[in-house]
Amino acid sequence: MMKRRVEAAPLQGAKRPHDDSSSDEESQLSRQDSSQNDSLSDQEDQRPGFSMPSVIADDPDNDPTQNDASSDFSMYNSVSQKLMAKMGFREGSGLGKFGQGRKEIIEASTQRGRRGLGLTLQGFQGELSVDWRDEPEPTAVQKVDWFPECTTENPDATELRDWMKMGPRKLKIEDETEFCTEDLLHTLLRCKTVFDNLEGEEMRRARTRSNPYETIRGGIFLNRAAMKMSNIDHCFDQMFTNPKDSQGKPLTKDREGELLYFGDVCAGPGGFSEYILWRRRWHAKGFGMTLKGPCDFKLEDFFAAPSELFEPYYGEGGVDGDGDITRPENITAFRNFVLESTERRGMHFLMADGGFSVEGQENIQEILSKQLLLCQFLTAISTLRTGGHFVCKTFDLFTPFSVGLIYLLYLSFDRISLFKPITSRPANSERYVVCRGLKPGSDAIREYMFRVNLKLNQLRNTDTDVTEVVPLSLIKEDTDFYQFMVNSNESLCVVQIKALAKIHAFVVDQTLSETRQAEIRKECLKLWGVPDKARVTPTSSDPKSKFYELIKNSDVESFQTKLTPLTSTSLEKLRHILDHRCIVGGGEQIFLLSLGKSQIYIWEGKLPVRWRKLESFKLELPRDTLLSVEIVQELKGEGKAQRRINAVHVMDALILNGTDVRDRHFNQRIQMAEKFVKAVAKPSRPDMNPIRVKEVYRLEEMEKIFVRLEMKVTKSSGGIPRLSYTGRDDRHFLPTGLYVVKTVNEPWTMAYSKNSKMKFFFNKTTKDSTYEMPANAAAPFSVCHAERYFWAWVDGVIVHDSQTRMDPEKLSKDDVLSFVHQNHQP
Repeated sequence: MMKRRVEAAPLQGAKRPHDDSSSDEESQLSRQDSSQNDSLSDQEDQRPGFSMPSVIADDPDNDPTQNDASSDFSMYNSVSQKLMAKMGFREGSGLGKFGQGRKEIIEASTQRGRRGLGLTLQGFQGELSVDWRDEPEPTAVQKVDWFPECTTENPDATELRDWMKMGPRKLKIEDETEFCTEDLLHTLLRCKTVFDNLEGEEMRRARTRSNPYETIRGGIFLNRAAMKMSNIDHCFDQMFTNPKDSQGKPLTKDREGELLYFGDVCAGPGGFSEYILWRRRWHAKGFGMTLKGPCDFKLEDFFAAPSELFEPYYGEGGVDGDGDITRPENITAFRNFVLESTERRGMHFLMADGGFSVEGQENIQEILSKQLLLCQFLTAISTLRTGGHFVCKTFDLFTPFSVGLIYLLYLSFDRISLFKPITSRPANSERYVVCRGLKPGSDAIREYMFRVNLKLNQLRNTDTDVTEVVPLSLIKEDTDFYQFMVNSNESLCVVQIKALAKIHAFVVDQTLSETRQAEIRKECLKLWGVPDKARVTPTSSDPKSKFYELIKNSDVESFQTKLTPLTSTSLEKLRHILDHRCIVGGGEQIFLLSLGKSQIYIWEGKLPVRWRKLESFKLELPRDTLLSVEIVQELKGEGKAQRRINAVHVMDALILNGTDVRDRHFNQRIQMAEKFVKAVAKPSRPDMNPIRVKEVYRLEEMEKIFVRLEMKVTKSSGGIPRLSYTGRDDRHFLPTGLYVVKTVNEPWTMAYSKNSKMKFFFNKTTKDSTYEMPANAAAPFSVCHAERYFWAWVDGVIVHDSQTRMDPEKLSKDDVLSFVHQNHQP
């Protein structure tokens, strides 16, 4: 009969959890004892083997059940002890054939996370002597504190020239006590250092359990940064998604079709921008610059917002640049690009979220990030319009260099604030500088910051560094600023110290937890107006299903293309001249549907409904967009040097990124279409096909159209000039005719009052008249589409003075202009 061998000693009962009230000395002694026992066991295992006395199970002297009550094995029942005895176990002797096994019971493991068994982290097990339990009750409501208003005049270039100070490069923070007490700074550094030897995953788990706001996370957005922006935007009264000037008036005017222009730098993968575009959708246009590579924008991951409205630009070289914001040429190139794209006015606001790994050097993160912080501030002042806003992530602000940068913002903006959103983990050094209203006349400060960056690049890899950008004495003389800066630093220090102590406690005692995380999450999301939902990939759909989903219960037959030819007979139906608008055609009018990105389909407007992919076209549009368009071949130049490119010309808008605009007035729809096209345009991408909105003319101003008509030689014309229409951007195309669209709904019509010299609306049924347009007087898309006339400019139709062949059966320019003048005499 084969005997079973016992390879391990019985497990000792689990120890009681460590009591928080026990002294450090007791804890240390316990660890030392454990270490010594392990050491002794290792030594005995290495001894030469020796013969173990035979154990007779029924010998009462050898029965372990008869041992003294104080035995380590007395906690086990008699059955267990007898079973061990039968297998050769004797208390005080080792197991195994030669008694070479361990003699002591294996103690319950105190291993945490992925530490090795028995590993003790020196300096961590002790207390931090910080009372974290008196932290305030978690709440979604936060208070914003602004720096006192700056009354100092902006310095000129001459004065700024003497502000920069150089000195030895330093890589320590312990002596930076000008803007924080020495005691608080050293306590903070000590609390940070405690975690140096702690395994990362263990730290993260404790941090997650200890932070009452941790489960807010990214929500419907791609990362936590987006939710931070939502948090900041709410606390600052929608200062970014609905920016206002110093008088409280909106910086953008929707009636004028003005876009909200914003920037996002050092911000890959783009969470800030995803939040802004989720709020504003096609009413906003974003420009971004970030470092190429793993930290680049991930626009394909914008599930909550249309990324087609965001245009990355990487500085010098445009889309082919490297995005390094510390390179002066990149800042200059980005500035020029923004100004060219915003009619030289600049952006309404800029967001910056720069940072990089400082693993192992967390205490000097502020020093290592100084140039990055400078360049983000410089980019803001370089690209914002007067009255624009700025938000930027910062870290510790203890050094004169960092505080000097804050002082330059204090001089440049109406008001600034240092703010730590509750979505920013309390144990880190992160905070945000929020600036409202860029003052006019900030060019001298911008140029000075540009020179500082040049100097930092020159001093790179040397022992010399820029240590001050504003004289320390000048900062201290501004007592309002100085005191606010110190108070901000010290209050954030206290918060961070307590949060670190709390994490420490949660590492030591894994039974601790925050019970209100779910409740706080719901409270915050409700306050910020963000849905409490999980992030999901947008559902895919086929174009036909999406079309029916977008038009809802509309009659599909109303979409059929039914153009009424403009003849001498049908011309009589245009007697109410003011009710109509004109558009020059260059191709066949069709419908365009976007399912997002480059998933674009077209339909000719004929039944049955059959959508087909728009091939050989490089164009990206937001999902849920339905437009009435022409595909037009645009020409630039003449003769052999002539360039051709296919473009989308928008004639009318039905649905813009999910917004149904079909019932708006035609003029409003065109204005919205122009705003939409401006938002999706990518001037930095010459490889993409252009999209433009057709120029719309009043019927009574038809003569303006004929002024734009020229006879030009095209590549395929065999040297014979052809009729050409030149658009606003100097590109021309071969016109096919003129669309006349009715924009006033029956029974209303527009007329001109000779007495008041104003246009008014007249109801042909009730005989009522009003200068204000009645709501039901605006012709919806269905009416505009159904009641269209088309004047085809075919052979024999004379619309240009150089044309000679005339078909008397067809309308000429003179016929139509004469009719317009007869029926419209203001």
